[in-house]
Amino acid sequence: MIKALKREFTALQDDPWQLALISYIPLLCIIALWLLFSAGLPRQLPVAVVDLDNSQVSRALARQLQANPVTKPISYTGLPSAVDAMKQGEVYALLVLPYGLNRDLLTAKTPIIDIRYNSQFLLVGKLLSSQLQLSMADGLKPLGKMKLLAAGVPIERVAVNLSPVSSQTTALFNSNTNYVGFLVPPVLIALLQLVAMMVFANSLNRELRWNTTEQWYALGLWKVIAAKVLFYTPLVLLHGGFMLALIYLYLELPIAGSIAVLLIAQTLMFLAVWLMVLTIFFALKDSARVISFCTAMFAPAFAFMGVTFPVHEMPVLAQWWRVIMPTSHYIETHIAVVSYGQGLLASLSQMASYWGFLLLLFPIAILAKKGFPVTEEPELDTLAKEQ
Repeated sequence: MIKALKREFTALQDDPWQLALISYIPLLCIIALWLLFSAGLPRQLPVAVVDLDNSQVSRALARQLQANPVTKPISYTGLPSAVDAMKQGEVYALLVLPYGLNRDLLTAKTPIIDIRYNSQFLLVGKLLSSQLQLSMADGLKPLGKMKLLAAGVPIERVAVNLSPVSSQTTALFNSNTNYVGFLVPPVLIALLQLVAMMVFANSLNRELRWNTTEQWYALGLWKVIAAKVLFYTPLVLLHGGFMLALIYLYLELPIAGSIAVLLIAQTLMFLAVWLMVLTIFFALKDSARVISFCTAMFAPAFAFMGVTFPVHEMPVLAQWWRVIMPTSHYIETHIAVVSYGQGLLASLSQMASYWGFLLLLFPIAILAKKGFPVTEEPELDTLAKEQ
């Protein structure tokens, strides 16, 4: 085993791409993604405002929208130009204040305020939809108050008539709706899985590129595989630890449980990734196809975590695909530890879901026995004739 570990260490020194994968590339990606969401909350999202009424009430509603820190209203003279701006991605939502808005409100009619948003931007669209409705409701309250007072309603009853039922929403987790705590951890976990796949696949493909498969079998197939696992698991785990330290120690995002439990869960996730990569490697036995197939499989992992879309609403095929993604098993433990303070014993029983990946040892053993195709070197006479 020691000889196999030394062999892996020596090979790493002669492989610049592998050195980059286990050193600065993951760190740069983690920091870049954190900087991308560092604002935490979306601010000043452009919204097209078409004021067809141009009255005191419509201007007050536009000012109410301006006061909302989430929205940045941009005035348009007509609906077609505003619709074109939304189609071109210049604005994310559209608000139309209809002609006769002030008159209809004063005459007890029901005007229609048209609110449209681009649902292709799922989170942004939902946020703008709620914020626009909230801003319009707050902006119309003073007018409603004046109408009730003019109708002779006692001032102490005005608030009750405007809002007969008052509600209070208290978020149990991520109370300030910070996108760093909501999106960054699963995005970084998906990235970490992709990096782990690249590291292990590149280590296996090196045996093909350097034509050292015979040496691999001479040293003992399983011994070399174990050496690769023992060598690269702690290295990739360092990046996982850096990710957790950045989020929960440096940024001080709330965590109810222990980081040590998350590191144990990450270790099991990496072992599951190694088993999947080994299966694909021995099945294809071609470095280019191995990387292509693994990338196609692991790249969309974020979509299957169930963070931005509920798992039970996914199609059956998507739910099956989710089961074979190691990150989908890890994210359940991550959320339970971070949000609910789940302990080690409960987490270990949850981590038992990884047992299915052990079944991959059987196809790995069968495919590994078949060996690799021998590439014969061209004879010198053949080369001389070609020259």
